[in-house]
Amino acid sequence: MTELPRAMLIDMDDTILSAYGRPEIAWNNVAKEFADEFGPLTPQQVATAVNESARQFWAVAGAEWRLKLAEARRLTVGNGFAALAAGGHALPNDLAVRLADRFAAYREEEMFVFPGAHDAIDELKARGIKLALVTNGAAGSQRAKIERFALSDRFDHIQIEGEHGFGKPEERAYLHAMQTLGVTASETWMIGDNLEWEVVAPQRLGIYAIWIDAHGDGLPPDSTVKPDRIIRSLTELLLPAKR
Repeated sequence: MTELPRAMLIDMDDTILSAYGRPEIAWNNVAKEFADEFGPLTPQQVATAVNESARQFWAVAGAEWRLKLAEARRLTVGNGFAALAAGGHALPNDLAVRLADRFAAYREEEMFVFPGAHDAIDELKARGIKLALVTNGAAGSQRAKIERFALSDRFDHIQIEGEHGFGKPEERAYLHAMQTLGVTASETWMIGDNLEWEVVAPQRLGIYAIWIDAHGDGLPPDSTVKPDRIIRSLTELLLPAKR
């Protein structure tokens, strides 16, 4: 598909914003700040345990945890500390809380708009494409990012999971966005970094699904998902698809 569609549904975190990608790097950087409190453990050992705990947690966590991100982070750090304690290296509970809260603050500090994203969105809108920002997460935190990074006036419709009471990959998340824009699935593209939320679920509805691979890592080796197109940045939406 080379011609631009009537509408696009665009994800926010790690699509427009560099937000939560590469968590192992973030945990390592934060852990270094607490190195003096880890005893014989290295920051890398603690970061590895916590990152693995978080990976396991989010692999099975229900949607409600996306609305309780601070609590989820404290829980995953606590579970990581429990794994370290089982190996004979106990760390205090208050340190788990401080580490989790510092990680949240670090993520906010390091967040930025991907180069060219604003310009690409503006150009798409100038070409008459109807745009919806469709993002999961709590109302307060997601709305704050939308305002902080000047996104509110760039979209015809903004849909936050915590404000609407539903989110990706629920079918109604996509259906509601399309209904609001007045378009059908065949007239719509979905763009985002999550293979389940922005590729598999939209494709079931007949939406053209574009996976954004910001870091160029490629599809996971065991993945059976087949995006209709893969891009590195939103700026590529303005270019013909590579064949």
